[in-house]
This record gives sequence, structure tokens and C-alpha cells, in this order.
Amino acid sequence: MKKILSIIAIVAVMATVATSCKEAPKESMSAAETITESAVDPVVALCMEETSRNPIEILEKLMSHPDCPMHGPKHHVLVGAALLTAYNNCLPDSAKLNLEEALAEMRERGEQVPGGACGYMGACGASISTGIFLSIATRNTPLSTDTWRLCNLCTSRALEQVAENGGPRCCKRDSYLSVLTAIDFVKEHLGVEMEKPEVTCSRSQINEQCIGKKCPFSQQE
Repeated sequence: MKKILSIIAIVAVMATVATSCKEAPKESMSAAETITESAVDPVVALCMEETSRNPIEILEKLMSHPDCPMHGPKHHVLVGAALLTAYNNCLPDSAKLNLEEALAEMRERGEQVPGGACGYMGACGASISTGIFLSIATRNTPLSTDTWRLCNLCTSRALEQVAENGGPRCCKRDSYLSVLTAIDFVKEHLGVEMEKPEVTCSRSQINEQCIGKKCPFSQQE
């Protein structure tokens, strides 16, 4: 009996060691490797391949992904991700962001903005996303001074444009308005000029709440 118990104890120890050995590589992974491993995320994958300086163009690609619905909190991440990518592509090599880490941070912060914030909190998530973008780009914190002012001002300007162009919700319209506002804001305050195209909506037929001709991006005459 003692021999049997000894054998069982040895087997248990060996199993524990084997499990620890399997888990060791993951525990020793660097933060960058962890981000890379999780970057199966189509948003990160697309943005990391992008060379465009046009955030609207990047946003269109992100919104055209099958996982992106007509409305919803995904836009709270996509607006900032498109801006971060285009902004970074405008910077000289010496000033570039660690884009992969910036996009991971964008996702983490953007996903904290709940769906329906436009109606229930009086602050559109797409507009808030411009402030998140600028906060990451300028390394802003709650204790910053000049960048603290700029990030809040950028969000407020985007919110103003969304408000002036009316409801009910249209996450595509609000995303366009927020990105276009951020392009002008960054040029004015940071001196970085992203490309700013004309925008025309191609999704009005699948939006039950479309405001038609009242929308600044409508193709209706």
C-alpha cells in the first residue's frame, strides 16, 4: 500500500511540473508579445497594415467589416482607431507612436463608453472617441495641463457638430462628423495635417432612422 501511495504522489508531482512547464512561456511573454498574440482583432490587423493619411478612408474600411453593424458601440473604438492610424502615418519616424500599443489602449478605453451614450448620457460615443484618440496621441493624463484642455476641447467640438446635425442616432453620420472635426482640430492645434476628403453616405437604405436630406452626407436631392 505504501508503495502504491508513493507512486501516486510521484505521478501527481510530475503532472504539476509538466503543467507549469507548459504555462511558463506565456508567463514570461513581454507586454508587446501579448498584444501581438491578441491582435487577431481585425481592427488592429487592418490599422497596422495601413499607410493612408486619410482617417475617413480608414474608417470606411473598418466600418465595412462584416462584424460592424449599422449602429452600436463598436464605433466608439473605430473612430479613434482610424484617427490614430492616419495621424501616426503623418508623423516623421522620430515622432511615431507605438501604434500597436496605442490601438490596444484605444480599444480598452473606447469599449468603456456604453452603447446608447448619445441618448442616455447626452454624449455621443463617436465624439468621445476623438478625445480618447487625442489623449493617447498626446499622452494626456488627468493631471496634464495644455493637453488636458485640448482633449476636452476636441471632444466638445465633435459633440457640437453631432448635436447640430440632429438625431435620432446614426452611428455612421456621427462617426464621419467626429472624424472630420478631429482632422481640423489636429491641424489647428498640433500642426499635423491629415487628409480630409468629401464624404458621401452609402448606407442610408439600411438605416431605419435615416434623416434623409437633413444629413450633411446624404445623396438624396
